[in-house]
Amino acid sequence: MSTMGDGTRAVRAGLPEPQQFEPTLPGPAFAAHFHLSGEPVGPYTYGRDTNPTWTHLERAIGELEAPGEPVETTVFASGMAAVSAVLLSQARTGDIVVLPDDGYQALPLVREQLEAYGVEVRTAPTGGDAQLAVLDGAKLLWIETPSNPGLDVCDVRRLVGAAHAAGTLVAVDNTLATPLGQRPLELGADFSVASDTKGMTGHGDILLGHVTCRDPELAAGVRRWRKVVGAIPGPMEAWLAHRSLATLELRIDRQCATALTLAEALGKRQGVTGLRYPGLPTDTSYPNAVRQMRRFGSVVSFVLPDRERAERFLTELRLVDDATSFGGVRSTAERRARWGGDAVPEGFIRFSVGAESPDDLVADVERALDAALGES
Repeated sequence: MSTMGDGTRAVRAGLPEPQQFEPTLPGPAFAAHFHLSGEPVGPYTYGRDTNPTWTHLERAIGELEAPGEPVETTVFASGMAAVSAVLLSQARTGDIVVLPDDGYQALPLVREQLEAYGVEVRTAPTGGDAQLAVLDGAKLLWIETPSNPGLDVCDVRRLVGAAHAAGTLVAVDNTLATPLGQRPLELGADFSVASDTKGMTGHGDILLGHVTCRDPELAAGVRRWRKVVGAIPGPMEAWLAHRSLATLELRIDRQCATALTLAEALGKRQGVTGLRYPGLPTDTSYPNAVRQMRRFGSVVSFVLPDRERAERFLTELRLVDDATSFGGVRSTAERRARWGGDAVPEGFIRFSVGAESPDDLVADVERALDAALGES
C-alpha cells in the first residue's frame, strides 16, 4: 500500500484478507478471555493483553503512519494514556526529559508525576526550535508540533538530528496534524503519538490514543505499560475508530481547505489580532510547516479584544459548538483562557474547522464577529 494515495490507504487500512460470506471489517470482539488450553501462547489469551479488534485498528494506524514499512502501533483508552505510556515507560529516576512549555494543557500534570518519580524535567517553547538549548543529557525529547493552542511549528528533522547525535530519544505529539498531515517517523522520530479522540476519528464521540514505533524494543516497552496500567480501549470504541478512518482523507481535506479560507477571511478583519494558521504563507510557522507537513490541520487561532467580546462572538455563532475538543466534523470554538494554564490572552479563540460548507461557515463567523465587535 506504500504507493497508494491517502484516500485509498485510509479506506483499505487494516482490513483482513477477504473471507467468503464474512464482513469486510469484522465486528467488535467483546471478550474478557479466549479459549486457551495448554501453554498460554498465541495471539489472544486475555482481554487486557490483546484483542482482535485492536489488532485490525493498530495495523490500520500503522499503515497510515508509515506506509509500506514495518512498524508497531499500540492503541490506548485516550490520548493522555498514550502520552503517559511513552513518558512513564521510558523515563527513570535520575533521567532528564525535555517537554514543550506551550504544549497540551495536561502536560504539566505529567511533569508533576515525572518529577515525583525523581525525573528532571526541562521545558522550552516550541517556536524557534528553543528546545535545542535545554537538550544536553536528556533521555527523551517530547515535541508537540503544531503546538496546541499556539500553533507554533518546530523543525522536527533538526531537533531529531541533534537529539539522536546526543543519544536522546524523540517523541512527537502528532495529534493536530494526523498522519495525513505529517509523518513523524519519516522525519526521524522514535515515537509518533496522538490523541485519536481528535482528527483521526473525527466525530467527537470516541476517546482513543495511539503510539507507533519502528523499534520493536521501544514498542514492547509501551505495550507493557498498557498491560500494567490497564489503559485499554473498549472493543466498540476501537471498531468505531477503525470505521471512522475510512473517511479520514475526505474529512481532513475539507477541513484544511476551509481552515485556510477562514484564516484568510479573518486576516482581513479589524479587531482580530494574533491570527495563526500554519498554512498561511504569512504565518511565522509556515517556513517549517511547508517543509515537513503535507496538510496544515483544522485549527485556526486568533485573539479578540477582551473576554466579553470573545464570549459574545461564541454566543452568536450558529454553526459552531462552544466545546473544548478539535478535529471533528462539526466545527467547535472556545475561549481557551477559561481553563487556565495556557499562556494566552483572555480573548484568545481556538477554532476547529469542521466539514460544513465553507461559505456557510465563513458567513457564520463573519456575522458573529460583526455582532461581537459592533460592526453590524
